[in-house]
Amino acid sequence: MEKISEKIHSHDSSSDSDPDSDHEKPSSGSTVQSKIFRLFGREKPVHHMLGGGKPADVFLWRNKKISASVLGGATAIWVLFELIEYHLLTLICHVSILCVALMFLWSNVHTFIHKTPPPIPEVYLPEEPFVQVASALTIEINRAFKLLKDVASGRNLKEFLMVIAACWVLSIVGSWCHFLTLFYISFVLLHTVPVLYEKYEDKVDPFAEKAMIEIKKQYAVFDAKVLSRIPKGPLKTKKV
Repeated sequence: MEKISEKIHSHDSSSDSDPDSDHEKPSSGSTVQSKIFRLFGREKPVHHMLGGGKPADVFLWRNKKISASVLGGATAIWVLFELIEYHLLTLICHVSILCVALMFLWSNVHTFIHKTPPPIPEVYLPEEPFVQVASALTIEINRAFKLLKDVASGRNLKEFLMVIAACWVLSIVGSWCHFLTLFYISFVLLHTVPVLYEKYEDKVDPFAEKAMIEIKKQYAVFDAKVLSRIPKGPLKTKKV
């Protein structure tokens, strides 16, 4: 009887532990899913990483008509100023002359016909969007100045090498094309790369993970052979 009771108790304890094991399975699966590599270490969707709202909708082609019109307008501006070599001041003056002349003729024609002239709309630019853009640019510029200060202080050799390499690459690209062409290429990439990445992120992220692992290996070799042999002076403590 004692042996039978022990077997019954052992069976009950194993049956009680089964639900716990079942509950542990999804949690282990969730931990595996949470460890999936994402490009640039992001944990949020691409739409949120682009700032959300209407600009992100334009970049990700949520409304194809608006995105196509914005990209087409940028292409027209690039063709006008870069290929046709039209100057900005000349364009502004010609457009102003055309608009003023058309409105003047339209108003005089209505006076000869004895009709009321067409109402000229009053143009008013709101102040809030310009303030928001200026504040965002100020924050980004101050962040860039802080980064340059940290790099110049010699605290992080890795950031120093990254900044030098980025400036060198930009100098080479700048020698190949004008600033407007570079800005247009960046604008086109901003309208194509995020939407393609959002569509194929399951294929891009594993490839990016392998590339990051290889880059870290090469940097470790470079650090061991070159950077670690560079003599560093002792840091002086600041007086409070």
